[in-house]
Amino acid sequence: MPSAKILEAKQAVVAELAEKVKTAASGVIVSYQGITVEDDTKLRAELRNAGVEYKVYKNSITGRACTEAGYGDVCPHLEGMTAIAISQTDAVAPAKILKNYADKIETFNLKCGFVDGEVLDEAGVKALAEIPNKETLVCKIMGCMRSPLYSLAYVLQAVIDKDGEAPAAEAAAE
Repeated sequence: MPSAKILEAKQAVVAELAEKVKTAASGVIVSYQGITVEDDTKLRAELRNAGVEYKVYKNSITGRACTEAGYGDVCPHLEGMTAIAISQTDAVAPAKILKNYADKIETFNLKCGFVDGEVLDEAGVKALAEIPNKETLVCKIMGCMRSPLYSLAYVLQAVIDKDGEAPAAEAAAE
């Protein structure tokens, strides 16, 4: 039986991780077995640059924290050497970065993830990774909104070029 001091420290870690999971935009759990130190260093740097926290916890701590945060379905996936990547702002970043490494490194596997109150299996995490990031989606929407305006401008310019004056000027002259 652990001492009260050790138990309190573990409970504090669980509470801290549970709070991060509750407030996260998304998270991904991976099996990092077989990754080299060089690849792990690159992975951590890439995740850090994207604002994603990546950390290795004991499976029991991760399980308790996820259960406390409402993601109890994650627990069956917590076997072996696992790490968790949590993003507070970008729901796609952890899945996208970790999927790239899972594709490159045969022994590095996506296990599961969570987003918007739902637990995702490996296929769900891969599907999440295929979604464009927020900036790309905003640009696409703006392009869709801008396209009809450009079409209208081209039509009006064609009328002006054909007749030599603007239709509004003709209406004002009459």
